[in-house]
Amino acid sequence: MKQLLQDARTGELKVAEVPAPQLLPGCVLVRVAASLVSAGTERASAEFASKNLLAKAKARPDLVRDVIAKMQRDGLASTVQTVRSRLDQPQSVGYSSAGVVVAVGDGVADINVGDRVACAGAGFAVHAEFACVPRMLVAKIPDSEQAAAQVSFEEAAFGTVGAICLHGIRTAEVALGDTVAVIGLGLLGQITVQLLKAAGCRVFGMDLLQQRADLATLSGAEATCTGAREFRDLCFQQTGGAGVDSVLITAETPSSEPVNLAAELARDRAIVVAVGTVGMELQRKLYYEKELDFRISRSYGPGRYDAAYEQKGRDYPIGHVRWTETRNLEAFLQFIAEGKLDLPSLTTHRFPMDQGTKAYDLITGSTREFFLGVLITYAEAESAITPMLSEKIPVNAVATESGSVGLGVLGAGSFAQNTLLPALKEIPGVSFIGVCNATGPRSRNAAEKFGFAYCSNSEAELLQDPNVEAVLIATRHHLHAAQVLAALRAGKAVFCEKPLCLNEGELAALVGASTEEDAPLLMVGFNRRFAPMAVQMKQFVSEIHEPLAIHYRVNAGFIPADHWVNDPEQGGGRILGEVCHFVDFLCFLAGACPTEVQAQTVGNPGQYSMDNVVATLKFANGTLGTITYLSNGDKSASKERVEVFGGGSIAILEDFRRLELVRNGRKQITRTRWEQDKGHKAEMQAFVDALRNKTPPPIPFEQVVGSTLATLRLQNACQTGQLLKVQLGEFVAAALQEKFTP
Repeated sequence: MKQLLQDARTGELKVAEVPAPQLLPGCVLVRVAASLVSAGTERASAEFASKNLLAKAKARPDLVRDVIAKMQRDGLASTVQTVRSRLDQPQSVGYSSAGVVVAVGDGVADINVGDRVACAGAGFAVHAEFACVPRMLVAKIPDSEQAAAQVSFEEAAFGTVGAICLHGIRTAEVALGDTVAVIGLGLLGQITVQLLKAAGCRVFGMDLLQQRADLATLSGAEATCTGAREFRDLCFQQTGGAGVDSVLITAETPSSEPVNLAAELARDRAIVVAVGTVGMELQRKLYYEKELDFRISRSYGPGRYDAAYEQKGRDYPIGHVRWTETRNLEAFLQFIAEGKLDLPSLTTHRFPMDQGTKAYDLITGSTREFFLGVLITYAEAESAITPMLSEKIPVNAVATESGSVGLGVLGAGSFAQNTLLPALKEIPGVSFIGVCNATGPRSRNAAEKFGFAYCSNSEAELLQDPNVEAVLIATRHHLHAAQVLAALRAGKAVFCEKPLCLNEGELAALVGASTEEDAPLLMVGFNRRFAPMAVQMKQFVSEIHEPLAIHYRVNAGFIPADHWVNDPEQGGGRILGEVCHFVDFLCFLAGACPTEVQAQTVGNPGQYSMDNVVATLKFANGTLGTITYLSNGDKSASKERVEVFGGGSIAILEDFRRLELVRNGRKQITRTRWEQDKGHKAEMQAFVDALRNKTPPPIPFEQVVGSTLATLRLQNACQTGQLLKVQLGEFVAAALQEKFTP
């Protein structure tokens, strides 16, 4: 399919051929008929992307602070690699579209194939021929029986912007008969004027452009003007000197003049609402003397930026939240259906998808033309031909060398592109065959960047490819177990980025598949044991012939509760997703598997969830390990510190950048200044070597299962506070006997 993409480094736009998005649970796949280009949001994004690095830094000092903190902790080389990789990612643009549903995901019961819908949401309702959109960001277009006139796709494509306007009006608590001033008569302002007029309000508008002011008058505004002083006088004349009941600021400017002009226009105790992006240096005297209520309208309404609502479909009860973003979208479509809005009069330009970049030339001012509603249209949208939803797009000519490992990749997210694939690219004897990701732009970008022969949206396509000998899995955690099983059953060797699975049923199934005769090699991405300093540390402690005492302290840093890693369904939580690393490292140093685990969380139950945990692990050889995993510290301090005591010796590893070994009064220190090496390249080299030389897995399968089982039980121990046994032999025997399936 074709999609409009923006280069994050230069701001350049292009129409690219990418795989269609995968249909995800709780979503619908829409064949797009029309999408609206936002003159405000998308122009700002394009202008920011076109800035040089220094200008970007000045505009986003918060990101500069993050980069400096990462450089101090992880080293210069790692930080540069991360920044470059992020800038290399193409950006999907657009957030308001309409089209026809061609497929429905699991869990969606009230939308059917063939339904005409409006779509919303950045990253979802993008400028592309197909879009995968969560159910709560979709609204059915009223059919002809419900409407005074057929609602066109072009009109429905205004839906998201219309919902923004509706929410702004609701935020202002506008009532029938109110006098309302609208500052800024671009697209947001024009639609706001029409909605206010339909709601029975008296509307006055102001814009710096006479053409926009005139159009607003035709749309129902009682009076408009182009000057601030003139507008203030107009509002007082029309209200008998009292001032307007509400002011809606729909302008887009860094200046604070609109918010202070609004205070001058308003009556005592009026409501001023910022809908557009404007400066907010309020003059206190103006707002104080009238006791004005200043509010910011957040996008389309309640539910916006709530992952549980938008992505999981957990609606708010209508009795508690009357107007959610979805219901605002539905209401706007109903206004169109009833003939209360004139959107064609606001549509100034249409561009076919092949010429989509011209829309951005227009909104960024390159062509110096007047514009308001700018649409991108898609020729095949209403075709009766069933679309090809499985796509394989050739990108590079790859010659598979004799003896090389043919690689396929499932998941081309940030970690794969920042860390795993660069490490593999440096290893000779690897042929990059195919890459598959849920979203087409990432698939295409990874294929171009790392030299894959093709990109695809079909996992089955990649697993059935005879040229793919090994599969790297770097998708979200909840997909790992099923994808590993599918790859093993397809006869492919597997490198699975941690965690291997999210429950014991999945682990049991993987044990069964991995112990079958001629089972392909399976390796999990426990990279830390391959780090040069970790190998040196292991050699040192291997000379200690007694049980060890190991303490692993992790200053993990806070991540929001709604981050996908904390989602029990997708990420499994930070213990399964991150602490598994440290459990494996303890197994590596101890040279044994855990036999029992115990853990407690800091604070009252639920206060910190499982972000702050102190865990104790007992190993089969008597070694005792403690993991202190904390998110309540300062990120500028070192992230990881490992201390090992035993046999009159001490080993201390600090952030994989400094290793201190002490024995018999002698101290040996190894350090690196510019680069942190956590073993990613070495683990990839070990994986490739094992495949080419047909040797056993670099990490003994017993330790993979043992550390994974211990981590799963560690999570249970956090919930119960009890000491839990980790009986690896009994678990494996039961897994083989019962033949669990996930």
